[in-house]
Formats: sequence, C-alpha cells, structure tokens
Amino acid sequence: MKRQWKQATLAVAVASAMGSVAGSASAAGFALIEQSASGMGNAFAGAAATAEDASTIFYNPAGMSKLSGPQFAVAGHAIDVSLKFSNNGSSSVPGPLTGGDGGNAGGVAFVPNGYFVMPVNDRWTVGLGVNAPFGLKTDYDSDWVGRFQGIKTEVSGINYNPAVSYKISDNVSVGFGIDYQKFDAELTNAIFTGGPEATSKLDASDDGWGWNAGVLAQLTPTTRVGVSYRSKIHYKLEGTNLVSAPVNLSNSVQTDLTVPDMASLSAVQKLGDSWDLLGDVTYTRWDSIDTLTVVNSANGSTLDTLPLKFRNTWRASLGANYYYSEKWTFKGGLAWDQTPVQDQYRTVRLPDNDRKWLAVGAKYRVTNSAAIDMGYAHLFISNASINNTSTQASGFTSTVVGNYTGSIDIFSLQYTQSF
Repeated sequence: MKRQWKQATLAVAVASAMGSVAGSASAAGFALIEQSASGMGNAFAGAAATAEDASTIFYNPAGMSKLSGPQFAVAGHAIDVSLKFSNNGSSSVPGPLTGGDGGNAGGVAFVPNGYFVMPVNDRWTVGLGVNAPFGLKTDYDSDWVGRFQGIKTEVSGINYNPAVSYKISDNVSVGFGIDYQKFDAELTNAIFTGGPEATSKLDASDDGWGWNAGVLAQLTPTTRVGVSYRSKIHYKLEGTNLVSAPVNLSNSVQTDLTVPDMASLSAVQKLGDSWDLLGDVTYTRWDSIDTLTVVNSANGSTLDTLPLKFRNTWRASLGANYYYSEKWTFKGGLAWDQTPVQDQYRTVRLPDNDRKWLAVGAKYRVTNSAAIDMGYAHLFISNASINNTSTQASGFTSTVVGNYTGSIDIFSLQYTQSF
C-alpha cells in the first residue's frame, strides 16, 4: 500500500506542477471541461453518471464509490484554437485607426489533470484531484487594429479538490469535495498618447474556496443517473498595472471576480452487452460576471471598466460506448455548448460564440489494472460579429467592427492505474 500511495502521489504532484500552464477555453466562456481523456471521446456526455475512473472526483464525487480499489489517473489535453478577425470598418477618435487583423489570436495550449482515489472501507472512499477548471488565452499581433482594446488576455484557474464519498446502499452514493482555487490574470493593450504608443500590462491574482457535491443512483441494473453541483468562487484579484514609456506609470490595482456555479444531470443506459448510451445536461450561472471594474488600490479611483454582462447558459451532450472486445472500447459523442457572451457585449478579449462538438475516442486495457484513453474532438464555433467601443482615460475612443471565425481541435491522452 505504501508503494501505491507513492505512485499516486507522484502522479498527482506531476499534474499539479504542470497545472500552471494556461489553457484556451474550449467550453463556453473561459471554462475548461477537459478534466479527463476518458470522457473526451463522448464529448463528456454522461460525465456525472459514468464513474469510469478517478476523474469522477471533478464530475461527481459520489462516483468514487463505484471504484473497487485504489486508483490514479493522469491526463493531458492539447488544445489548438484557431481564432481570426476580419476588419469591417473599425475606427477611432481621433483617427484614422491603423493596423492589421491581428493574425491567429488562438494558438496551442496544454492542460493537465491528475486524480487519486482510495477506498477506506466498504462505504467510505476518499480522493484528491488537481485540475484547471478555467483558462483562456487570446494573443493578437501587437500592431493590430484592435490593440487599444486588447492585445493579450491570459487567465488560468488551478483547482485542488480533496473529496469523499459515502455509499448509502448498493444503489445510492453521495459525495462531497472542497475546492481550493488559484486564479491568475494578465491583460495587455496599447495606450494612445498622441505620439509613440505605450503598452499597459495588468497582472493580478488571488485564491478562493468553493465546494462540489453529487448523488449517484443505480435506478435499474441497466440505468444509472448522476446529479452534481459545483459552487461559485469569489476572488478579489490584486496586482499591478504597468504602463510603458512614454507614459511610465505603475499602479497597484484590484478587481472583483466571481466564477460561476454549475449543475449537471447525467444518465447512462446499457443497451445489451455491447453498447452504452450516455446523456448530459449542464446549467451554468455565468451571470455572476456582470461588469469588471479595475480600481486603484491606493485611492479607490476607477482605472478601467469592462461591461461583460454574461448570461446563464446550457450545455447538452449525447454519446455512446461500443465494447468491441475485452481490450478495446470505442466512443463517440456530440454536444451543443451555449456561450455566455451576448452579441452586443462581445469584446476582443473574449470574442466567444456557441459551439458544436464532434468527438471520438477509444480505451485500451493494457492489463486488468491499467488502461490508456485517447480522445479527439473538433469544435465548430459559430461566426461572431463585433461592434465594440472603448474609451481610454485620455479620451481616445476606438471602435472595433468586424467578424470572427474560429474552431478548436482537442487531443487528449490518459493513463489510469488501479491497484
């Protein structure tokens, strides 16, 4: 058992150490749903009900009761985002507004996860997860037409999630977890001076606490249902805003941010010995993010205001598993993911829109106690228009008008070891 603990602790520690790598949001808004590769092939359909491996800590901690012994899982996700802007009459006062379209504001990011689960007795199970529930990065060419509203935007939230589950009966389990999250943000943009342009760079961070809980019920020998909830977490982000020459300015700043809570209802239905049908509906209360106001920590004066006006959203997915042999399971899934961004409040920092998922994957059982999961998804992002006006402290006003096209490709790999 000591050796099992050492191996599992190392696996989770590796994921934790790598967790500082920022991701590109692939769920709507700046959320990251890629918390396992075993669920990727199904587009995460049925995620709160499958309890397939230790990653259930994130999706529904009650699912830990379904695992028969100690287990760790380590996963990595390469997220390749294509995000391109086409200018259609952007302007400024004073003008004219010069610059190109910004190139590909997306790029490739890597997101890791690590989990460990260990039964204590026949009813109690404990576990630990390390993951990144939030992440976003957009990075335009520094001389693009929208540079006064944003050049680089990078946010990341790293989550440490100890959890416990209790088996009420052979058919019903409950679970609860604590979430400790660290959140970091970096925002840059150009500053109009009437001469050589300056660059503003804001770095801010904070940590916060939340919780997650769930119920897992085996309704019939072939039907399992899961319900899960993750709480909102409030941050008071504090840091520094530096403005380069010729302005040469430094301020201590702060802003409040509350990341949303979410609830999921999932089901798994066995169809004979060879097939599973999976489904999931998730509701996220993004309206916790309304207007971000950046203030000077020293005197409380407002330095910048970003009206986001996020709306609450739905995500729905449907998937299937095909048990081809004792070694191989093949997976597929579809999903629709609604954006919290309203058209009239779309910004260059988060030019998000609804997306549709098409996913495939496979599980290969290396031995009775070890498995490798592979998953791939292509996300079709609906074209998005933008007509956003922003005014700087000097009175300089820029209006970005145009259209965004985008898509996302995700490649996931996971190793799971049971003892």
